[in-house]
Amino acid sequence: MEFHVATLFPEMFDSPLKASLLKKAQEKGILRIIVHNLRDYGLGRHKVADDYSYGGGGGMVMRIEPIAEAIEAVQTQEGRGRVILMSPQGRLFHQDMAKELVREERLILICGHYEGVDERVTSFADEEISIGDYVLTGGELPALVVIDAVARLIPGVVGCSGSVEEDSFYHPFLDYPHYTRPYEFRGLKVPEILLSGNHEAIRRWRRKEALRRTYQRRPELIRVSALSREDRALLDEGIGGVRDMGLNGLGIEAG
Repeated sequence: MEFHVATLFPEMFDSPLKASLLKKAQEKGILRIIVHNLRDYGLGRHKVADDYSYGGGGGMVMRIEPIAEAIEAVQTQEGRGRVILMSPQGRLFHQDMAKELVREERLILICGHYEGVDERVTSFADEEISIGDYVLTGGELPALVVIDAVARLIPGVVGCSGSVEEDSFYHPFLDYPHYTRPYEFRGLKVPEILLSGNHEAIRRWRRKEALRRTYQRRPELIRVSALSREDRALLDEGIGGVRDMGLNGLGIEAG
């Protein structure tokens, strides 16, 4: 799979793309990540890529010409790809969207900056994506978030494929607690069940803890999830009583 990133600040990608799983996946040839400097497509001798806003107002706006030419250059040289504008007006990014995007052969991510991009850029994008309701300096960090989340789903990027399927949000619940050595640290001990060797009991404990943690921290995820009979029973057990905790208010009956 290929990721092409168009940005005014390519140096922001140097360290993240040269570390950890993304570095290893590129070295293995599992994925390609190419960062394109929009100033290479800038206008005139000074490679201008931004200008003042029509109608006045503070801040600069990224011009359409460098962005359009960068998109066209990638698609001419590499082939068609899904063009995504990182934008606070876009669809909110989530795990199901990552699963959707990983089916693409090529993603072209456009990073806005300053006050944003010329609105006409949306005519060259297939969609807009936001990673949350807060203000960032530009689209570079959101683009890295999308790359990382999608890349993890590509076979071979994460060494243990099972760990991907157990990640928070791969399924609609938060992850269960994890422990490693030492067994005891300053009076804090690893739950005994994890040392029992009883794989079925451990599976049930982990599922129960994932459900309990999700209910306590992100109850809206429980509301929109299809719980199995076992899930309902484990959740009832994990939170000390469905009705006592008001779970019926989330539209879920006791098991």
